[in-house]
Amino acid sequence: MERRNWTLKSLEDLIYIDSLDEEQRANSLVSWVEQYTSTNSKEEIKIEQSEFEPYLNQKQLSTFLELFYKNINFLKNYKLHIKHQIEASKKIKSFLK
Repeated sequence: MERRNWTLKSLEDLIYIDSLDEEQRANSLVSWVEQYTSTNSKEEIKIEQSEFEPYLNQKQLSTFLELFYKNINFLKNYKLHIKHQIEASKKIKSFLK
């Protein structure tokens, strides 16, 4: 039962995080990954569908997977957005010198 509660809580948290604005969403996703993954290496995070099937119904599982992959793409795009902002700030800073 503990594993089911953990799984449902992680899904609820992802649904909530998806409703936040960009900066809060990015920070919350980082916290979510740290809280719900047991691996030390961020590059090795793997969420297998078979791990969640006994604990989520098909609709919940589909929602979880959709949000998980949607948020991976969001973080990639957010990273690029922040990178462009930093580059623009550097250009403005060098212009003002």
